[in-house]
This record gives sequence, structure tokens and C-alpha cells, in this order.
Amino acid sequence: MPVNDPADAPMTRHRWPALLAIALIVGGVALAFGWIAGWLTPGRLTPQRFTNAIESGNGQIYRGYRRAHAKGVCVAGYFEGNGQGVALSSARLFAPVRTPFAGRLSIAGGSPYGLDGKARVRSMALELNSDDGQQWRMAMNSFPFFGVSTVSAFYEQTRANTPDPATGKPDPAKQAAFLRAHPEFARFASWAKSAPWSTSWANTTFNGVNAFRFINARGDVRNVRWSMQPQAAFAAMTAEQRAAADGNFLSEDLQARLARAPLRWDMVVTLAQPGDPTADPAQPWPEDRQHVTVGTVVIESSTPQANGACRDINYDPLVLPTGVQGSDDPILAARSAVYSVSFNRREHDIASGKADTAVGKTAAPEARP
Repeated sequence: MPVNDPADAPMTRHRWPALLAIALIVGGVALAFGWIAGWLTPGRLTPQRFTNAIESGNGQIYRGYRRAHAKGVCVAGYFEGNGQGVALSSARLFAPVRTPFAGRLSIAGGSPYGLDGKARVRSMALELNSDDGQQWRMAMNSFPFFGVSTVSAFYEQTRANTPDPATGKPDPAKQAAFLRAHPEFARFASWAKSAPWSTSWANTTFNGVNAFRFINARGDVRNVRWSMQPQAAFAAMTAEQRAAADGNFLSEDLQARLARAPLRWDMVVTLAQPGDPTADPAQPWPEDRQHVTVGTVVIESSTPQANGACRDINYDPLVLPTGVQGSDDPILAARSAVYSVSFNRREHDIASGKADTAVGKTAAPEARP
């Protein structure tokens, strides 16, 4: 066999540019992953560092559980579009069809043993699977706007709330320094202090908070936010009710309500006007913006998250169908990245047998991973 065949020389010469291009692409991908992970810039804020801060803020790591909103229940049902959203987005679920979902109702905090009566923030997450094979994941909260405007401020807020090992409570000096550095947080603090607490998940409004883009079949783009507004009448808890509330009263109330009938929330989309901020979730849009009710979320059943469909779902808010895009809000991208890290850590806990429940610790059914 000849060592070099002259007939192969032209092919070899033509192949080199392609091989070089492939090498550059692979190298670029590797650099991108290195940058994202923080390997190339050790001082940069990464999803891993942010998740570490959340774990520290929890006081301890609860293996096998979500690092945030650890306590919750799985729910199932469907979204029923009413056709009003078709003019705004080409997403299939806005048509007059029923789209099934696997969802989760939860409370804020990193402890799966948290007390419902002390949880200021409540949440709803949905994974909707439309009949065209596309998926939409939503993660919504009971607060109407975010506490801070930037990712770095969000990280600093998390660090400021980390318990001091000596006292088991956050350091007041660090919290005061955070408030001085981020005066926009005063609006959120005022909401947390003055807004009434609902008596149930069923009569709580859940807000998307971050801005998104809807694109219709013609290619028209609108900046939007949305909320799930309950059809159940709102009722406020008194201070006495909160003090006396059972630690699991939200899940107990949910089961009692579902035994009587399904629960419903209307999806109300708010349309931005030119100049409304889309990159700052701490800035609410004016109340006079147009609102369009595009369909209804219907919860039919609930199961403990230990064996429910929601346990192994990462409710990444950037898993979106055609007709919906993320906005320029940097906190939206940060949430997506941190959710991924948290998901990978708890799934590793479960797969490796390190989850708390796998080593003999017992939690109420609705509080398991």
C-alpha cells in the first residue's frame, strides 16, 4: 500500500478547511460551557454559586428536595383556551382546546417541613403539553412584582438573608446594608407587610412577574406579563388564623376543596405599551394596561410530590412553545439557569440514594421530594 496517493491530495487540501471549522465550533462550545460554569472566570457569579447561596440561606441542605420552594404538592388538570389568545400568540393552547398539565402548588422556603401559616409567598408551576407536541412550562408566584431589578441584587438579597451560625437568624447589619444599596426593594417589603394573606391556594392570584413576548401567526410581537386569577372568592386570613393554622393547612384545604369540585383560575394577559419596562421585573406596569383573558386553568386532582408527576419536573420558565419567547429580562435567564442546577442536584440526591427520605427521615406526605 502506498504511503501517499497523489490522487488523494486534492481531497485532503479541501478537507482541511472543514476540519478547522469543526475544531473551531467544538472549541467555541467548550469555551461557552467553561464560561457558563465559571471555570474561566472564577470570580464571576455563576448558577452554581447562586445555588450554593440559596442552600446556605436555607440553613441546611435538604437532600432530594428542591433548593427553593421545597414543600408542595403535585396537581393535575387542564388548560382550556377560549380563543381570545389566538390574536396574540400562535401557541396552540390558546385555541379553543383543552391542554393537559402536570403542575405543582408550593410555598416559599427551602425546608420541606415549613409551616404553611408562616409562608408569605405561595407558588404555582405548570407543565402544559399541547396536542401539537410542544411544551410550555410556567413558574408563578403570589407576589405581583419582583423584589430587585438585577441578578447581582437578587444574589445579594439571598446572601443578606443567610442565617448567622451564631444566632440562627440573618445578620441585621447585612440586611440593612442590602436595603441601603437597593432602595427598589422597599416596594416589595411594603407589599409583604401590608398585602392580606389568602386563606387557600385556591383563592390566591399567581403572577408570571417576568415579561415575555407573544408572537402571533402574522409575526406581530407584543410584550406581555400574565397572572392566574382565581375564580374562588378571595378571603383574607386574620392574624389569629395564621397563628393557629395547622402546618399543612394549605394542602388539607386543597384536598377538601377538590373533593367537592375542580378549582379554576383565569389566565389574564397584560399587554405592555411602548416604554413599559421589560428588563426589570421589580417595576410593575400601570394598572390601566389592556388585559385579555385567554383561558382557564382547571385543577382536578392532587397527589403527594413523593410519587406525583411533578417530582421530576424542572419548571424552567424558558421552556416555551412556538408563539412565546423570553424577554430581555436578565432575571428570567438567571432563574432558568439556577433551576437547572437545583434540579440536577436533587435528582443526583435521589439517584444516589442520598435523599433525606431514603435514609429514614419522615416527612408529611405533601412534604416529600
